[in-house]
Amino acid sequence: MRRKTALLTAAALVAVPVMAQAPANYLSQRDVAEAAKQHPQVVQEFGGAETGPRAAYVEGVGRKVAAYSGTANAGQVYHFTTLNSAVENAFAVPGGYVYITRQLMGIMNDESQLAFVLGHETGHVAARHAQTRQKAATKNSILGILGVLVGGVVGNNAFGNLISQSAQQFSKLNTLKFSREQEYQADVLGIRYMTAAGYDPAGSASMLSQLSRNSALESRIQGDANRSTPEWAQTHPLTENRVTQASQVARQTGRVGTGLRNRDVFLDQLEGVYVDDDPAQGVIDGRSFTHPDLKMRFYVPTGFLMQNSSSSVDIQGSSGQAQFSGGRYDGNIQSYVAQVLQQLTGGKQQVPMGPIQRTVINGIPAYVTQGRANTSSGQVDVGVVVYEWDRGSAYHFVTLTQAGQGLNPFRSMIESFRRITDQEATSIRPRIIDVVTVQRGDTLQSLSSRMAYPDYRLDRFLAINGLASNSQLVPGQKVKVVVYGTRRR
Repeated sequence: MRRKTALLTAAALVAVPVMAQAPANYLSQRDVAEAAKQHPQVVQEFGGAETGPRAAYVEGVGRKVAAYSGTANAGQVYHFTTLNSAVENAFAVPGGYVYITRQLMGIMNDESQLAFVLGHETGHVAARHAQTRQKAATKNSILGILGVLVGGVVGNNAFGNLISQSAQQFSKLNTLKFSREQEYQADVLGIRYMTAAGYDPAGSASMLSQLSRNSALESRIQGDANRSTPEWAQTHPLTENRVTQASQVARQTGRVGTGLRNRDVFLDQLEGVYVDDDPAQGVIDGRSFTHPDLKMRFYVPTGFLMQNSSSSVDIQGSSGQAQFSGGRYDGNIQSYVAQVLQQLTGGKQQVPMGPIQRTVINGIPAYVTQGRANTSSGQVDVGVVVYEWDRGSAYHFVTLTQAGQGLNPFRSMIESFRRITDQEATSIRPRIIDVVTVQRGDTLQSLSSRMAYPDYRLDRFLAINGLASNSQLVPGQKVKVVVYGTRRR
């Protein structure tokens, strides 16, 4: 906290030669201006932008690939940003801003894979996919943070306007799903751009395989880790067909195995990269969420999943969904609750709430109010629980459950919210990537035993390095190990 079209055939995918260039394509000045305006908000929502050598490295690879997109003034209109986010994701907006998270970079193993992802996202922009999907997205997608929460409780779009205005600004980024045909086209364009830029096109299929493998592993771990599905798996459907098609298109270029991979250079850029949560935004560990700087902790009920962002924690389960966040508090609890509800509805709809009841939870003054909202799918119970913190701040849960359930599905979570001690806060350390050079005698088992996880150590080590269970390590080879590091100040 600090957010069916027919498959293309291989023949259709490679109908345009890799090196062919269409007439110069100019991005809409309106899109460019809107993307520039939204950029600071996007960066804030996704935990901030990385700076320094790694950010410059990503920018360089992106510009190198985008130069072959057929976009006029590509070097000036495309911008590539590395986000400090624990969500595996990459996305682009029509105005030429391309984003990739450090979590997604962490599962990559060479520069050609990075080039493919950046090329894929650039392809969405160059092919104007967002404009094509705009009407469908506005009409059919689940908008905004709380819109996503509502969808799982009472069905898609059941709340109508019960979404925040700020969330709407990011809805196109977070929930826009391209058609399968568009995803295949973006894959082809990404392969075209990366190959023209001198990269080995085989990096495309290996990247898609890596994504699919990590998504499958996360699905196995989810029940224990209480994390929701990686964003990339939601917005970029992964299928074996995509891997197969990418392999076929790559072979059609005639350059498989001849281009740049830059494995060691890429891995050197990953040294020290945060994996999973940045403690400055709070840490999910099993069923607990702990924020060492704010010195707070709570536990979600068994079976619920969490997703952390810079401004909130989303909690999802079959019996209800919720969001944890905070804000300024001037001592007027009525005003604070009204502010929370206004954010929920965007000021467009009133949710009738009952009287505010004062209580004390783990020594913290708390205020509870419940109401019921009418939606197109029926009635839904809305709950707001506010904790009076200190120095003019407060924190709160907003809960959404089926009518008649009230706060019951979240009662244990609400009552678990508490302050933590200084010792508990200092014990929270980030996980980082340590790039190690294989020594004589090192094995998959010995290296995976260093992984900073209580479970699935070997599986995680193999997945993050793209290795098979029977892979043979070679002295001098570089591999990634996730270890505990020290916090950046």
